[in-house]
Amino acid sequence: MSERVVRQARPDDLAAVTEIYNHYVIHSEATFDLEPFEPEARRPWFESFAADGPHQLFVVEEAGRVRGYAYSGRFRAKPAYDASVETTIYLAPNAGGRGLGTALYSALFTALSKTSAHRAFAGIVPPNPASEALHRRFGFEPLGVFREAGHKFGRYWDVAWFQKGVEKG
Repeated sequence: MSERVVRQARPDDLAAVTEIYNHYVIHSEATFDLEPFEPEARRPWFESFAADGPHQLFVVEEAGRVRGYAYSGRFRAKPAYDASVETTIYLAPNAGGRGLGTALYSALFTALSKTSAHRAFAGIVPPNPASEALHRRFGFEPLGVFREAGHKFGRYWDVAWFQKGVEKG
């Protein structure tokens, strides 16, 4: 098994993170973006994360190659929501089932425990049993389903929403 490293994202990770995300844009309903991105177009999003505070981005490497990422971003734009974050995780194709998601979320939630984050939300397009299992393992509970919230690949998709409190450490 190759060496695994989980760390905060660096500027030179932008291309790899974008490549992983674009796979889901093109091949999956997991994101409702419809067109792939050039890395430079994602730079403002990438630069919205910090080494501290509630908005953080982590990557996992195997053999020196980024194989996935997880982040906590702004939940909604209104100031009263600032203690809430939305978490997201993406793994490279064929990188699932090896504990990479668990490693990423462990690092992310450890970091979040030292911030002002109070509650985390996650949206999952069903069916996605692997993502649901990961989120439940980290204490997320189902909230409800937004029916037919997005349109992609010629059909409407639901989004199941989950929440958890951010434990303080």
